[in-house]
Order: sequence, then structure tokens, then C-alpha cells
Amino acid sequence: MTYGPMRNASALYQQNRAAGGVESADAHQLISMLMEGAMDRIAQARGHLLHGNTSAKGDSIARAVAIVGELRESLDHKVDPAFSQRLESLYEYVTRRLLFAQLHDDVGALDEAARLLAPVREGWMGIRSAYLAQAAAQAQGA
Repeated sequence: MTYGPMRNASALYQQNRAAGGVESADAHQLISMLMEGAMDRIAQARGHLLHGNTSAKGDSIARAVAIVGELRESLDHKVDPAFSQRLESLYEYVTRRLLFAQLHDDVGALDEAARLLAPVREGWMGIRSAYLAQAAAQAQGA
């Protein structure tokens, strides 16, 4: 019995679901999706590393690095320059730890990257209601 077609169907479903989510997402949700994606890729890389799947580990880490790069590019340095600079430094450090994990098969570096991103993700999720209130106020003013 082969499960190949089912895996392909599942991957296609997830890809379409993600694409649909991106198309209907607001700016806050897009950043949330990036953060979730980075955390997911780091967790996948950890699993691949522990199971000796070097190719998949490299792919997952490369995707995590790309996502963290997108998070870095999304920073608006005009809003709060000092805070955005701290986040940029954090994202740069996380990227270095991910690359170190790739080169040295270091689970600890992957765990550290996830630990560093987790509070940022939690904080971002925590401001959702404030973001929506601000968006509603701006819509009423327009």
C-alpha cells in the first residue's frame, strides 16, 4: 500500500489553505503567520536533525531563515526606532543561531532560536485586540 498520493493531497490542501489565509489576512495576521511559520520550521528542523534527515533539516532551516528575514524586513523603524532596532538585532542573532545549528547539527541552537522568538510571538498575539481597535478607529475617521 502506498501513501504517496495522500501525502501529496495533504500538502496541496495545506498549501491552498495557507494561500487563502494570506490573501484574506490583515497586516497583523500576516506577521502572525510568519512567526508561526518560523516556529514550525524550527520545530521541523529539530525533528529532522534528531532523525538524521540532513536534507530535510537543511530545507527547514533555510525556510526558517527566510521567514526570519521577512520578519526583519517588515519592521517599521519610523514607529519606534529603538524598539525596532532591538527586534532587528534579535532577528539577526536568531538567524546566526539557525545557521550555526545547520552547520554543526546543534539542537541547542535550534532550541535557543525558538526560545527567543516565542515571547515575541506571544507579545504580537497579545496586541491583536489593540490592533483591531486602532484599525476600527481609523476606518471611522476616514
